[in-house]
Amino acid sequence: MEKKLRVGILGATGMVGQRFISLLEDHPWFEVVTVAASPRSAGKTYEEAVGGRWKMAKPMPEAVKNLVVMNVNDVEEVASGVDFVFSAVDMSKEEIKAIEEAYAKTETPVVSNNSAHRWTPDVPMVVPEINPEHFAVIESQRKRLGTKKGFVAVKPNCSIQSYAPVLTAWKAFEPTEVVATTYQAISGAGKTFKDWPEMVENIIPFIGGEEEKSEQEPLRLWGKVEDGIIVKAQTPVITTQCIRVPVLDGHTAAVFVKFAKKPTKEQLIEALKNFKGLPQELNLPSAPKQFIQYLEEDNRPQVKLDVNYENGMGISVGRLREDTVYDFKFVGLSHNTVRGAAGGAILCAELLTAQKYIEAK
Repeated sequence: MEKKLRVGILGATGMVGQRFISLLEDHPWFEVVTVAASPRSAGKTYEEAVGGRWKMAKPMPEAVKNLVVMNVNDVEEVASGVDFVFSAVDMSKEEIKAIEEAYAKTETPVVSNNSAHRWTPDVPMVVPEINPEHFAVIESQRKRLGTKKGFVAVKPNCSIQSYAPVLTAWKAFEPTEVVATTYQAISGAGKTFKDWPEMVENIIPFIGGEEEKSEQEPLRLWGKVEDGIIVKAQTPVITTQCIRVPVLDGHTAAVFVKFAKKPTKEQLIEALKNFKGLPQELNLPSAPKQFIQYLEEDNRPQVKLDVNYENGMGISVGRLREDTVYDFKFVGLSHNTVRGAAGGAILCAELLTAQKYIEAK
């Protein structure tokens, strides 16, 4: 790319906003030129606005420290200086829907980490290796919004990343029933152990709204574009439990699967190793070379050893074995704030750029 696209981060001071800024440092295609947040942060430098709340392991990039934070509600002003935005705003669902569409109507594409638009019929919710064809609904959305270039695209919930890609790789064997329990890191709630001391040596067996998302969002990924909207798939039937565990980064899933066509363990492992998508074919900057790795050891995947596989953009799978009630069971692991949040959105933006949905203004 001759000239980098100018990027704005909406909700730049929160944990996901910080992850966007960290991952976009030295990005070959994108440059963060604008940071926007709530009115209470507006007018301060980014370094002042974040203060002691920088939560990333890497230091704050020098390039953003002195950017003056803009008021995220000043839509026209923020949009005027960027080619597209990433959205990680912390608002109510209705407020998020309204502000993301307002940015889109300024002819500014919005790639969102938020859940507000995940079930808007003409908004694509995409994992680029799974359902890039869903970007086709953008044309219908633009007609509804009255835009030529502006649109909203979203990525799905972090909790499904550790098993939905695996089930996609096994599509040929027709999964019919899935039981998944996810063991979710505290960064999924935007927290560290310093913020949330109650989580030390503790487990909380409830995460509001998470089980519905974990059961339904994979079906939307596997749905079809029909008459300008996305119609979700009806199978497999998925039931989940979502548990918060004392881990900083990394969502683990223990999953049981029934198949209509009975595969062997060897066939399932081979399908995982061979699974790839458009990001790998196009060699996109953030794409993992090997999307899913299978680990043979009985005690893998482990968060400490495997969460950063492929810079946090890959999925780790292990303990695949036959089950006495279901056909097979396995354990999956994904990085919830990289592949599951900011990194997944960046990969979406890269694919949207490669396909000319996002261009310089």
